[in-house]
Amino acid sequence: MRTADAATQRKILNRLKRARGQLDAVINAVEDGGSCRDVVTQLSAVSTALDRAGFAIVANAMQYCVTEPEATAEAEDGLTTEELEKLFLSLA
Repeated sequence: MRTADAATQRKILNRLKRARGQLDAVINAVEDGGSCRDVVTQLSAVSTALDRAGFAIVANAMQYCVTEPEATAEAEDGLTTEELEKLFLSLA
């Protein structure tokens, strides 16, 4: 992710790693016959962590597009406002 500053990227990576750990816990609980409550609780935590990471990524891209519009237009993966809106709504 080229547009994120180091602190933002670290936060996003931490969220994604947390989600990965929670997903591992879900998989282990299912494999070991864990309780439905534990599985659903962990699955909810995974979903929330992924949603928050996605929102942070899209919000960062939106901020970058506003503050650096010429750089965004020149970038090979530059996003239009419409594309950002679609990405944001896909997370809802």
